[in-house]
Amino acid sequence: MSENLSAHDGKHFVIQKGKACCNQGDLFPQFKVSSHQKHYWNHKEGTADYLAVTEEDVQFNPSGPSFGKCRLKPSSGGYLPCAYAPAGKWQKTYEKVKIMGKSCLSEISELMCSTGGIITVKEHGQTSTMNRQNITLADSQSYHFINPFMDLKESREELEEPDPIYE
Repeated sequence: MSENLSAHDGKHFVIQKGKACCNQGDLFPQFKVSSHQKHYWNHKEGTADYLAVTEEDVQFNPSGPSFGKCRLKPSSGGYLPCAYAPAGKWQKTYEKVKIMGKSCLSEISELMCSTGGIITVKEHGQTSTMNRQNITLADSQSYHFINPFMDLKESREELEEPDPIYE
Protein backbone atom coordinates (compact mmCIF):
# COMPACT_ATOMS: atom_id res chain seq x y z
CA MET A 1 0.00 0.00 0.00
CA SER A 2 1.34 3.43 -0.92
CA GLU A 3 2.33 5.82 1.85
CA ASN A 4 -0.48 8.20 0.86
CA LEU A 5 -3.20 5.56 0.76
CA SER A 6 -5.21 4.60 3.81
CA ALA A 7 -7.58 1.72 4.58
CA HIS A 8 -10.10 4.50 5.27
CA ASP A 9 -9.99 5.86 1.69
CA GLY A 10 -13.45 5.65 0.13
CA LYS A 11 -15.07 4.88 3.50
CA HIS A 12 -17.72 6.97 5.24
CA PHE A 13 -17.48 8.54 8.66
CA VAL A 14 -19.95 7.10 11.17
CA ILE A 15 -22.80 9.18 12.63
CA GLN A 16 -25.01 8.61 15.66
CA LYS A 17 -27.92 7.17 13.67
CA GLY A 18 -25.63 4.49 12.23
CA LYS A 19 -25.79 0.93 13.55
CA ALA A 20 -23.23 -1.39 15.10
CA CYS A 21 -23.06 -5.17 15.16
CA CYS A 22 -21.28 -7.68 17.36
CA ASN A 23 -20.09 -10.92 15.80
CA GLN A 24 -21.58 -12.72 18.84
CA GLY A 25 -24.95 -10.89 19.07
CA ASP A 26 -28.22 -10.78 17.16
CA LEU A 27 -29.34 -7.12 17.48
CA PHE A 28 -27.95 -3.95 15.90
CA PRO A 29 -28.12 -0.91 18.19
CA GLN A 30 -27.51 2.69 17.16
CA PHE A 31 -24.40 4.55 18.22
CA LYS A 32 -24.66 6.96 21.15
CA VAL A 33 -22.41 10.02 21.03
CA SER A 34 -21.39 11.29 24.45
CA SER A 35 -17.86 12.55 23.70
CA HIS A 36 -19.09 15.88 22.24
CA GLN A 37 -22.14 17.76 21.01
CA LYS A 38 -20.28 19.89 18.44
CA HIS A 39 -19.58 18.25 15.09
CA TYR A 40 -22.11 16.88 12.62
CA TRP A 41 -21.32 15.09 9.36
CA ASN A 42 -23.20 16.41 6.31
CA HIS A 43 -26.04 18.08 8.16
CA LYS A 44 -26.12 21.85 8.46
CA GLU A 45 -29.09 21.91 10.87
CA GLY A 46 -27.10 20.00 13.46
CA THR A 47 -29.61 17.28 14.35
CA ALA A 48 -28.29 14.83 16.98
CA ASP A 49 -28.67 11.87 14.57
CA TYR A 50 -25.79 13.33 12.54
CA LEU A 51 -23.28 13.75 15.37
CA ALA A 52 -19.86 12.38 14.46
CA VAL A 53 -18.96 9.21 16.37
CA THR A 54 -15.47 9.25 17.92
CA GLU A 55 -13.15 6.65 19.41
CA GLU A 56 -14.52 7.38 22.91
CA ASP A 57 -18.18 6.77 22.03
CA VAL A 58 -18.52 3.21 23.29
CA GLN A 59 -22.18 3.20 24.40
CA PHE A 60 -25.21 2.34 22.29
CA ASN A 61 -28.91 3.03 22.07
CA PRO A 62 -30.65 1.07 23.46
CA SER A 63 -28.33 0.54 26.39
CA GLY A 64 -28.34 -2.63 28.47
CA PRO A 65 -28.12 -5.86 26.46
CA SER A 66 -27.41 -3.75 23.36
CA PHE A 67 -26.56 -6.63 21.06
CA GLY A 68 -29.36 -9.00 22.09
CA LYS A 69 -28.48 -12.59 22.90
CA CYS A 70 -24.76 -13.41 23.19
CA ARG A 71 -23.54 -16.63 21.52
CA LEU A 72 -20.68 -16.71 24.03
CA LYS A 73 -23.18 -17.20 26.87
CA PRO A 74 -25.12 -20.40 26.15
CA SER A 75 -27.88 -21.49 28.52
CA SER A 76 -30.40 -24.31 28.58
CA GLY A 77 -32.96 -22.10 26.82
CA GLY A 78 -30.62 -20.72 24.14
CA TYR A 79 -28.36 -17.80 24.97
CA LEU A 80 -28.18 -15.26 27.79
CA PRO A 81 -28.54 -11.52 27.11
CA CYS A 82 -25.54 -9.49 26.02
CA ALA A 83 -23.36 -8.37 28.93
CA TYR A 84 -21.65 -5.71 26.85
CA ALA A 85 -18.42 -4.48 28.42
CA PRO A 86 -16.22 -2.39 26.09
CA ALA A 87 -12.52 -3.17 26.31
CA GLY A 88 -11.12 0.34 25.87
CA LYS A 89 -11.69 2.66 22.92
CA TRP A 90 -12.53 1.99 19.28
CA GLN A 91 -9.60 0.76 17.17
CA LYS A 92 -8.86 1.32 13.46
CA THR A 93 -10.12 4.90 13.75
CA TYR A 94 -9.33 7.62 11.23
CA GLU A 95 -6.40 9.33 12.92
CA LYS A 96 -6.20 12.24 10.44
CA VAL A 97 -9.58 13.68 11.48
CA LYS A 98 -10.10 14.56 15.13
CA ILE A 99 -12.97 16.16 17.01
CA MET A 100 -11.86 17.76 20.25
CA GLY A 101 -8.72 15.61 20.13
CA LYS A 102 -10.58 12.34 19.50
CA SER A 103 -10.24 10.29 16.28
CA CYS A 104 -13.35 9.66 14.18
CA LEU A 105 -14.84 6.29 13.32
CA SER A 106 -15.12 5.07 9.76
CA GLU A 107 -16.73 1.94 8.35
CA ILE A 108 -13.66 -0.17 9.19
CA SER A 109 -13.41 0.74 12.89
CA GLU A 110 -13.64 -2.02 15.53
CA LEU A 111 -14.29 -2.24 19.25
CA MET A 112 -13.51 -5.25 21.42
CA CYS A 113 -15.93 -6.47 24.09
CA SER A 114 -14.38 -8.01 27.20
CA THR A 115 -16.88 -10.85 26.89
CA GLY A 116 -15.13 -11.79 23.63
CA GLY A 117 -17.11 -10.23 20.82
CA ILE A 118 -15.84 -7.91 18.11
CA ILE A 119 -18.07 -4.91 17.42
CA THR A 120 -17.99 -3.38 13.97
CA VAL A 121 -19.92 -0.80 11.97
CA LYS A 122 -22.98 -2.33 10.29
CA GLU A 123 -24.30 0.96 8.83
CA HIS A 124 -22.45 4.29 8.84
CA GLY A 125 -25.79 6.17 8.92
CA GLN A 126 -25.14 8.72 6.17
CA THR A 127 -27.36 8.86 3.10
CA SER A 128 -26.62 10.14 -0.36
CA THR A 129 -28.49 13.08 -1.80
CA MET A 130 -28.34 14.57 -5.27
CA ASN A 131 -26.96 18.06 -5.52
CA ARG A 132 -25.93 20.40 -8.30
CA GLN A 133 -22.37 19.06 -8.42
CA ASN A 134 -23.56 15.42 -8.64
CA ILE A 135 -25.77 16.20 -11.62
CA THR A 136 -23.20 18.40 -13.37
CA LEU A 137 -20.35 15.87 -13.06
CA ALA A 138 -22.34 12.66 -13.57
CA ASP A 139 -21.46 10.30 -16.41
CA SER A 140 -24.63 9.99 -18.53
CA GLN A 141 -24.32 6.27 -19.27
CA SER A 142 -23.49 5.28 -15.70
CA TYR A 143 -26.24 7.50 -14.35
CA HIS A 144 -28.83 6.00 -16.70
CA PHE A 145 -27.82 2.53 -15.50
CA ILE A 146 -28.28 3.55 -11.85
CA ASN A 147 -31.43 5.63 -12.31
CA PRO A 148 -33.11 4.89 -15.67
CA PHE A 149 -36.21 6.94 -14.79
CA MET A 150 -34.44 10.28 -14.50
CA ASP A 151 -33.40 12.23 -17.58
CA LEU A 152 -29.93 13.56 -16.77
CA LYS A 153 -29.91 15.92 -19.76
CA GLU A 154 -33.21 17.44 -18.64
CA SER A 155 -31.90 17.86 -15.09
CA ARG A 156 -28.78 19.64 -16.36
CA GLU A 157 -30.91 21.99 -18.47
CA GLU A 158 -33.08 22.80 -15.43
CA LEU A 159 -29.94 23.71 -13.49
CA GLU A 160 -28.97 26.21 -16.19
CA GLU A 161 -32.34 28.00 -16.00
CA PRO A 162 -32.51 30.92 -13.56
CA ASP A 163 -34.39 30.15 -10.38
CA PRO A 164 -37.39 32.56 -10.04
CA ILE A 165 -37.05 32.47 -6.26
CA TYR A 166 -33.67 34.22 -6.45
CA GLU A 167 -34.53 36.79 -9.12
